[in-house]
Amino acid sequence: MKNPKMMTAEEAVLHIRDGDTVAIGGTGGGIAEPTDLIYALEKRFLETSSPRGLTFIHVTGLGDRADGGMCHLAHEGLVKRNIGGHYDYIPKMAQLASENKIEAYNLPQGVLSQLFRETAAKRPGLVTHIGLRTFVDPRVEGGKLNEITTEDLVKVIEFEGQEKLFYRSYDCNVAFLRGTSADEDGNVSMEEEAALLDNLAIAQAVRNNGGKVFVQVKRIVQRHTLHPKSIRIPGILVDGIVVSPNQTQTVVSPYNPAFSGEIRIPLAEIPSLPYDERKIIAMRAAMEIPGKKVVNLGVGISGLVGIAAKEMGLSSDFEFVVEQGVIGGVPAGGIEFGAASNPTAIIDSPSQFDFFDGGGLELACLGMAQVDIHGNVNVSKLGKRIIGCGGFINIAQNAKQIVFCGTFTAGGLKISVRDGKLAILQEGKHKKFVRQVDQITFSGQYARETGQKVMFVSERAVFSLGERGLVLEEIAPGVDLEKDILAHMETAPVLSPDLKEMDSRLFQGM
Repeated sequence: MKNPKMMTAEEAVLHIRDGDTVAIGGTGGGIAEPTDLIYALEKRFLETSSPRGLTFIHVTGLGDRADGGMCHLAHEGLVKRNIGGHYDYIPKMAQLASENKIEAYNLPQGVLSQLFRETAAKRPGLVTHIGLRTFVDPRVEGGKLNEITTEDLVKVIEFEGQEKLFYRSYDCNVAFLRGTSADEDGNVSMEEEAALLDNLAIAQAVRNNGGKVFVQVKRIVQRHTLHPKSIRIPGILVDGIVVSPNQTQTVVSPYNPAFSGEIRIPLAEIPSLPYDERKIIAMRAAMEIPGKKVVNLGVGISGLVGIAAKEMGLSSDFEFVVEQGVIGGVPAGGIEFGAASNPTAIIDSPSQFDFFDGGGLELACLGMAQVDIHGNVNVSKLGKRIIGCGGFINIAQNAKQIVFCGTFTAGGLKISVRDGKLAILQEGKHKKFVRQVDQITFSGQYARETGQKVMFVSERAVFSLGERGLVLEEIAPGVDLEKDILAHMETAPVLSPDLKEMDSRLFQGM
C-alpha cells in the first residue's frame, strides 16, 4: 500500500484553495528552500489559472536575487497579498509590490519568526519594542509598501507604562517546508541543512489552524531510524512528504559539509578578500571586535567583517552569530548569507531573535544604503526599489554597539592606495549621506534615547552618532576634508575636536 504521506509536489499543491494563506520556510540563496513545491504551485497556476488570491508569508527573502525562489510565485492573480521580511532576493515579487499590483508588507524578520509561535499557541499577537520609530511603526508607514495596501497589521499600544508595538497573529492554511530526511511516519530531520530556521514554529502554527503541512526532503528512511533528537519537524505535524533527491544545500553549493557542521575545514581554505574599498571598510569595522564576546554580521560589506577579522589575526575569543540561527564559525557572504563554515551551534531562528531582542549582542556590523544627518539609516527601500529590512531592525535596535558599514558614495566608486594614502580616482554617482533618508530602517533618535553606541564606517571617513547627529571622528590619510568628504554630503556633520586619521594599517595594500 502507498504511504498516504508520500506524494509528489504536484499532488501536494492540489490541496491549496483560492484565498488560502501559505507560509513558506527557507531563507535566501536557496537555504532550506522548498523549491519543488514552489515550482509545482507555479506550474498549476500557469496551466489552470488556479488557485487565485493567495496570501504568502515568508520570514526572509526566498530566492537568488534573479528569477529563482519565490519569483516563480510572482504572478498577478495568484498573489493577493505578500507579507515578507525581505524582498531583495525576490525582485519579481518586489516589482509587483512597487507597481501596486499586489498588497505588500515588509515586517521585521524576527517579528515574523516569533509570530509563528504566537499563532501556534493561539495568542493574539506579539507585543514588542521592535520597530518603534522605524517605517514599521504605524505612525510612519506601518510596514506597508504601496498605496493599495491599507489594512493595519501593526498598532501602537501602551503596556505597563511603556510604548510598544502590537503585531497581530495571522491564520495560515498551508505550509511549504524543507528538510533532509523523512521517515515513513513523516518525521523530518535537517542534517544537511545550513540552518534550522522557523520550520517547527511554522508547522505548529499551520497544524493548529487546521491547515496542511508539506515538507520537501532529499530522501526517505525507515521508521524509527532517525534519532529522536535529530527530528526537527515531528511527523504528527506533517501531512505530506515530497522527495527531491537532487535538492541542493544552496543555489551555489550542492552540499558544503562545513555549513551543516558535518566537518570543520581549515580556516586557510576560506578565500582571502581582494584588497579594495570593501576590504578597508571590513577591516576598520573588525577593529571594533576585540573585547566583544558575541558579534553579529549583516549582508554586503558588513558580511565580510568575519573574513577580515580572520585575516587580521584578531583574538578568537568571540563568536559570530547570524539571525538564521547560526552561532560561531565564519559567516558566509554573498548569496549564501545565513550559513557559516565551522559553526559552533545551529539553533532555530525564533530563539535566536529572542536573544537578539533582549540585548544579547555586544556588537553588530550592518550595512547602510543611506544615512542622514540625524543618524537615521535606510537599507530597506531606495526610491521605488523595495529591498526589505530582514533582521536589520531587530539587530540594530538592540545590539549594545552598532557599526554601520558602507562605501561613502555608490555607483562607480574607484579608489587606489599608494604609500599608505587613499586616493579617490572616480567618485560614485550617488550620495549616501543625504539630507533625509527615503525610509527609516534605523532611528537615530531612538538610539540616542536608549544610549546605543553607533558608528558609521566608510573607506574614507568614520562617524559617530552624537546628541546633534553625525560627528566626523576619523578621515583616511590622503583624503581632503572639503573635496572628498564634505562636498559629497548633503548636510555637514559636526567635526570632532579630536578628529584624527584612520589607522594606517588599513592602507598598506595587503
